[in-house]
Parts: sequence; structure tokens; C-alpha cells
Amino acid sequence: MNLKVLVMVIKTDRAVREDAAKLRGFIGNSFPEYLLLHHHIDYTDNLYTYPRVQYKIISGTPLVIGVEDGVDVLKEISDDLEELKLGRSIYRIKSLQMNQFNADFGKCRENIRYRFLTPWLALNSGNYERYRCIRDWKEKKEFLNSILVGNILSMSKGLNYIVMGKLYAHSLIDEDRVRYKAISHTGFMGEFKINFRIPDLLGIGKAVSHGFGTIKRVSKDDSKKDEESSYNWLWV
Repeated sequence: MNLKVLVMVIKTDRAVREDAAKLRGFIGNSFPEYLLLHHHIDYTDNLYTYPRVQYKIISGTPLVIGVEDGVDVLKEISDDLEELKLGRSIYRIKSLQMNQFNADFGKCRENIRYRFLTPWLALNSGNYERYRCIRDWKEKKEFLNSILVGNILSMSKGLNYIVMGKLYAHSLIDEDRVRYKAISHTGFMGEFKINFRIPDLLGIGKAVSHGFGTIKRVSKDDSKKDEESSYNWLWV
């Protein structure tokens, strides 16, 4: 399957210190007529599907990712963005860079390696206690790997892609405490391998539209170096 993807890079007069949730809030409130920007159907209901528009802050630079229908929405609003009001801060937009491309998405034969650029929120109220009670390191990693597979299956369903066959995930990740909606959560940073193609900068797991779980494919050269190193046994 090919996905239509657009990456909007917002160049501001200085590095952005706020989080992606504030970026999402500002753009969503600025253009309430576009449902895909904020996922609020009305004041009491939300649209629950894989987000077609995702907000990121990477090294102080705001990014907005459009997927499929979200591509056209970002093109519609781009000319009307002149500044970002994030909390008490106002950032002047110096330029918008938009890169549109078609990307492969779906199950494949090879194991592809990805790195989390932002923390992955894997756990919810239903599986957090189970994760916390697991003492064996290998069993805990296998539990997280199963969640990883589930996240990708859920993303596939939301993008109308049917996964035929089994997915196999392996990971090398560590816990990372993060705040989401003013509450402390257990997130994860690191890398994973899976027999599935995912476009760079898309998110997996919880709170994808708020910038969590953003991934990037690791280059083949880096993968080859690690295969030759002695730390390969850490992957489960």
C-alpha cells in the first residue's frame, strides 16, 4: 500500500520550548472547521481513528504531518499561518517547508529497524498493572513487543490496510517518564525491529496526534554496524 504523506516544517524565529499538545491546540483552535486538525466533533464527542494530522516538536522545530486526507487539509491552511501562539509564547513563522511524497506502508518479508524520536506511550489503564507485575526481564520485553504489534495492527485498521500474516517485533527500549495531559506516564525510548514498512515521522501507540511515538527508520549502515557488534544479544 502507498500512503500519501506531507511533512510541514515550521521555521520559527527561535526554538520552540512548548510541547506538541500546545501546537495541536493552537492550530486546531485556529481552524475549527477542519475536523482532522483537532478530532473534536463537538464539545462532547471526539473522532477516534488513526490521526491524519499529527503534531511534533523535534529539537525545538515544530512539524505537522499530514497523512492521506490530512495532506489536503495542511495545504489549505498553510497560507494562513503567520505565527504560533503557544501558551504565553508567541513565535513568528519565518518560513514553511512542505515536502509531499508517497511512502510504502504494510507487511514485508524483511525486518526493518526503527528508532523512537519521541517517547512511545505503550501502556494504558488496562495493561499498566500487568506490565508492572512482570518481574522477568525477557517476559516484560515480550509483553511490550506484543503491544507494539497491536499498535501497528490498530494503525493499519485506521488506515484501511488489512494485514495478512503474522508480525514479529523485537525491541531494545528503556523506560522514560513523560507527562501527558498533566499526568506522569511511563513511556519508552529506544529502537525496534518489525516486518512492516512505516513511513518516517508517523507515530504509533497512544497520543499520536500529540507527538508521542514518532518513529524514524534506522539506516542500513547503522544496522549493519550493530549486527557486527557484541550488543546484539540485548534484542528480545
